[in-house]
Amino acid sequence: MVTRTAVAALATCAALLTVTACSSSFDKEKEPAQATTAKQNLTVLIATSGDAETQAVKKAAAAYAKQSGNTVDVQVAKDMNQQLAQSFAGHKPPDVFYVNSDQFANYAKGGSLYAYGDQISDADDFSEQLRTSFSYDGKLVCLPKDTSTLGLAINTDLWKKAGLTEKDYPKSWADLKKVADKLTGGGVTGLVTSDEFQRLGAFMKQSGGWITDPGQTRMTADTAQNAEGLAYVQSLLKSGSMKFAKQVDTSWGGEALGKGKAAMTIEGNWLEGGMKNDYPDVKYAVAPLPAGPAGEGTLAFSNCWGVAADSAHRAAGVDLVKYLTSADQQLAFADAFGVMPSRTSALKTYAAEEPQAKAWVDGSAYAQGPVTIAGFDKVLSQFNTDLQSLRTADPKKILADLQRNGEQAIAKGN
Repeated sequence: MVTRTAVAALATCAALLTVTACSSSFDKEKEPAQATTAKQNLTVLIATSGDAETQAVKKAAAAYAKQSGNTVDVQVAKDMNQQLAQSFAGHKPPDVFYVNSDQFANYAKGGSLYAYGDQISDADDFSEQLRTSFSYDGKLVCLPKDTSTLGLAINTDLWKKAGLTEKDYPKSWADLKKVADKLTGGGVTGLVTSDEFQRLGAFMKQSGGWITDPGQTRMTADTAQNAEGLAYVQSLLKSGSMKFAKQVDTSWGGEALGKGKAAMTIEGNWLEGGMKNDYPDVKYAVAPLPAGPAGEGTLAFSNCWGVAADSAHRAAGVDLVKYLTSADQQLAFADAFGVMPSRTSALKTYAAEEPQAKAWVDGSAYAQGPVTIAGFDKVLSQFNTDLQSLRTADPKKILADLQRNGEQAIAKGN
């Protein structure tokens, strides 16, 4: 799942082909002829978290095909960003596809996405935060397919073994440090998570900071608030009560929790599916992330359902997206592979049906959305590289570099 790992140094359109390779905008005068037949053949490209997600999407596509008369071919990408970039360049993209938030603005700026948001009569059933994440030039371009937030997952057996109860679930940074220290020892680390801003950024938010201003027009990385957040993480790393997943020979926080190498981890609601599949006998609970100096803070993640600007089946593609983002279908996806619905109405139903997910659901009310600025994926990739050495590096230097790189990306984008 894309939210489990750091934003990699992804193959960009410029590297793959030419400066216009990612864009279909250079040939806008040649609008693709739209199919008018009653039954149309749609291709869908997804990046999957595993077999459960793949089968759930294929099942939904088959149900839509039966209802609509259209055929739908669901394909699983091996390298989503590379395959999309190449298909956009060749003007032969899939009709419908996953769009990750870190690439959204690149594709939107390049003219590769068909903006269909104005065709969604109930778009306000998606939260403002999610709609903003997938809007470009003031237009809602594509619908978020689901949503995820971060919570504090706790191995309850290790918790009890340390003499702790539910009353000890940390509510503040001071509480988190105290229990992390108590839980560390005997091959167990109190807190283990990934060495990426998609986890550590929550501490920046809790201290009152973030990477950009709300409008994403100005960098706000190099601030005392962000430095305080990273300095707190650094203090836990130096004490040994917190480690990054790779330091305990695991690939992500869920594996560390499942193998008993971590008493706590910071992960999103995709953890549920991972634990069910890989560590079904491990008992755990999920609490809200502890509040920092500025209060509660967590991060939100999502993909959207993109429709290709070069598709000859735009209307059918939008019709398919409407089906896939219906409340009933989102709840079916939630049941199948653990994602939370992006529709507010469906999220309420999900919360009632999945009480163990309360912390994740509640977090959606105050979660910080992703940075969606064209060309910013490289900036965030470098930020993640720098965070790997946070234990010994100067947090202020890391943030100053992020500030400079981000300013350059925003200037270039404008």
